[in-house]
Amino acid sequence: MSEEQTLPTGLEDENVVWHPHTITRAEREAFNGHKGVVLWFTGLSGSGKSSIAGELEQALHHRGVSTYLLDGDNVRHGLCRDLSFSDQDRRENIRRVGEVAKLMVDAGLVVLTAFISPHRAERQMVREMLDKGRFIEVFVDTPLAVCEARDPKGLYKKARAGEIRNFTGIDSVYEAPERPDVYLDGEQLVTNLTEQLLDVLRGQAIIKP
Repeated sequence: MSEEQTLPTGLEDENVVWHPHTITRAEREAFNGHKGVVLWFTGLSGSGKSSIAGELEQALHHRGVSTYLLDGDNVRHGLCRDLSFSDQDRRENIRRVGEVAKLMVDAGLVVLTAFISPHRAERQMVREMLDKGRFIEVFVDTPLAVCEARDPKGLYKKARAGEIRNFTGIDSVYEAPERPDVYLDGEQLVTNLTEQLLDVLRGQAIIKP
């Protein structure tokens, strides 16, 4: 089928069939020595999501854990470069990342994702893509004033000046998790928060003690 040809409307699903792999997730996990899981970091811009996820990935790597970090800015350079920051495109951004994360979990990886992901429904959508116990929502709770004071990319300043529209926390809503799997105080030291997360992963038998 050429790039110009498309399947007839209504026939897409019946012509696209999931191809099962010979090697299973359980076998990949046994080889890796740990379970595959998604740690979904959510919080305002500047809350510390990327810093904490990066520190945790280093700590896991040093322990021989196979990981991958999906960062909000990075995926918009390729996978989601065609999307804007409208509510509809933000939802599609999260959907795509969720599907990629799901494949990585099937590969037996510990996947860390750092996305504002401002809407509860979108985070729930990703949770429902994965098997029970394979999605851990990590809420990095940092007050808006602290995030704005940090402003590592100068985005809050631009948003306040009207140069950026639909900026979460300023003119776009952030729906904080009501019952996150892990709550982190974003004003605490990153090293302390990393240890807290390692304790969670050990406690849930995702990584070895």
